[in-house]
Amino acid sequence: MDKLKNKTIALALGGGSVLGATHVGVIKALDESKAEIKAISGTSAGAIIATLYAFGKSAKEIEKIVLEFEWKNLSSLTLSKFGLLSNEKIGEMIRHNIGDKNIEDANIPLCMIATDITTGEKVILDKGDVAEAVMATTSVPGIFVPVEINGRILVDGGIVENIPLSCVKNCQVDYKIGVDLVTTQSYRKPGNVIEILYNSFNFLVKTNKKIQTKEADILIKPDLSKFNAIDMSQMKELIKIGYDETRSIIKNL
Repeated sequence: MDKLKNKTIALALGGGSVLGATHVGVIKALDESKAEIKAISGTSAGAIIATLYAFGKSAKEIEKIVLEFEWKNLSSLTLSKFGLLSNEKIGEMIRHNIGDKNIEDANIPLCMIATDITTGEKVILDKGDVAEAVMATTSVPGIFVPVEINGRILVDGGIVENIPLSCVKNCQVDYKIGVDLVTTQSYRKPGNVIEILYNSFNFLVKTNKKIQTKEADILIKPDLSKFNAIDMSQMKELIKIGYDETRSIIKNL
């Protein structure tokens, strides 16, 4: 694991709902390699992990937080005409773990990607309330109520850039690393309207390949074909796969 020792890294964590637990294993392996993460970005679930790490949570602490995630505790039914659920509790979880902070307060430079649902434009969130930004980038259209920031109605950034490498492309580091969770994803038969909407969204993410993976010096693409993006009982195994895949890539550099 010495091949990244003292090397600097900019890390872009892609979206993938529950599959985002994989990112915890990636960060754990990178930390063990003694590499220095100089900048970090995230889209959707990747933004949750990126935020916790950027504000000083260790891989071990993030693993504990992730393993305690419960769908019922991260969303609630809403009467809004814009979505079935509110993800206000995701914002509350962020505030509970790092405090009431702005993105620019992070220990490590942090940014996230969201989508302006009015114009379809990519929105880079690199300043302002960090909990609101995480809520915006995780707001899957139709499932979660959009989040308004600076007059723009924002939803999940996976629509425009699921691996947020544009956030780190100008960083002066030894390696820019992207983590792609969606390419090998499989889907179970949907059991309710939320799963139908979520599967539809992920088909869009997979086919709408606007992500610029050429910006990555290293692209981590673990085989997640036996998992799905909804079952939260998979968390521990996903963390291990992220860890093992990253160790293997480092070993073969």
